[in-house]
Amino acid sequence: MSETIERIKCLIIGSGPAGYTAAIYASRADLKPVMYTGMQMGGQLTTTTEVDNFPGYPEGTDGTAMMEDLKKQAERFGTEVRFGLATEVNFSDKVGGIHKITIDGTKEIEAETVIITTGATAKYLGLESEERLKGGGVSACATCDGFFYRKQDVIVVGAGDTAAEEATYLANICNKVTMLVRKDHMRASKAMIHRVEKTENIEVLYNSELDEVLGDNVVEGVRVVNNQTQNKHEIEVTGVFIAIGHTPNTDIFNGQLEMDETGYLVTKGKSTKTNKPGVFAAGDVQDHEYRQAVTAAGTGCMAALDAERYLGSLE
Repeated sequence: MSETIERIKCLIIGSGPAGYTAAIYASRADLKPVMYTGMQMGGQLTTTTEVDNFPGYPEGTDGTAMMEDLKKQAERFGTEVRFGLATEVNFSDKVGGIHKITIDGTKEIEAETVIITTGATAKYLGLESEERLKGGGVSACATCDGFFYRKQDVIVVGAGDTAAEEATYLANICNKVTMLVRKDHMRASKAMIHRVEKTENIEVLYNSELDEVLGDNVVEGVRVVNNQTQNKHEIEVTGVFIAIGHTPNTDIFNGQLEMDETGYLVTKGKSTKTNKPGVFAAGDVQDHEYRQAVTAAGTGCMAALDAERYLGSLE
């Protein structure tokens, strides 16, 4: 461990739209925030080639460029952005207590307030072709990317409520949606199953798995395998949406912060307050419902305001 322990008024763990927005507001409130970006500076959006639904970009932009814009704005107001990963935390239970964080396993930091924006990671199947074509037709967010596949044929992989929601959303804008369900039934709620069944341009293939995504630079189709007969066939599509869930990036907070049954951080009421005084959570790390850049940015703003008011209450 390092010998000198740095004291910070407002520490932001994680980047992305929630983290950078929190940094902008915290900087303007003179909280002198320091951000550790995590290993993926800018978060999930840096893997998105086109962003058309974030306010203020009438011609659209790409995720990396948008995150760079937000980073520059945060730095303009005084945020110190550092590349590094929080590897251990020890949050105080006391109002006004000091929180201890270890960065990259070596550097110790003490913080009066902490804003957590570590996000969530979309689950993928692990196919080489799937990884290669991310941003070229493979996506984990229909509401983010579905617009680009208007009047085209697409595949949705998954059997739960998320997959059913993605499929019905896409059915409104796409020509045809084919769902690949691994078992002989869907595990979505009855209401969502009925919605899928009533949508004419959704076809559900049961006992079916994605064997390969076809295409060199962009998706041109998929190869599907029936896991009962092992028969394979190809389907021409331009988009593949993986809807098998997300994993919140909360492992280092186990035993420290209250989480729900799936690992998302629990915040109090309409605030971003966690169960530890002076520790706040924003963005996808505490939101399994919306998972949009604009909603993440909104909660980032809220977290900075909550941190400012918390510190003000101590004076």
